[in-house]
Amino acid sequence: MSIVAILILLALAWSVLSSGQVANPFRTRTSQRRLWRRAFPRASQRQIREFLAVCAEAFAFRDTEKLKFRPDDQLLGIYKTLHPSKWMSDAAEIRKLASGLRARYGVALEEIWDEHMTLGALFAHVQGRKEAAGK
Repeated sequence: MSIVAILILLALAWSVLSSGQVANPFRTRTSQRRLWRRAFPRASQRQIREFLAVCAEAFAFRDTEKLKFRPDDQLLGIYKTLHPSKWMSDAAEIRKLASGLRARYGVALEEIWDEHMTLGALFAHVQGRKEAAGK
């Protein structure tokens, strides 16, 4: 078998084995902790981490990767980055996020949903709700 045929077979095998696996640019980011602290100076690190843990779980990130999200990341942008196909899949991550927000903070995502909503806007809403409940 010629070297060209072997290379072609290896390329085909690689494409078959890696199909369905999307490169995830969020995982290559460094920690975005400073951006969160700058955007929300009154929020504690614990509050930010807890919120991001809900988001990380919903989007199937490891807990150690939760600080890779930025305040200006749009929810649909994250979803579309993870599912770049032209066809909209079932949005399981968004449903899981909605469930997590309801369970942890009593927030109904469907009531405040905006297709341009960012994680920072969502966190601000959660923080405002917590402050209102504390008064």
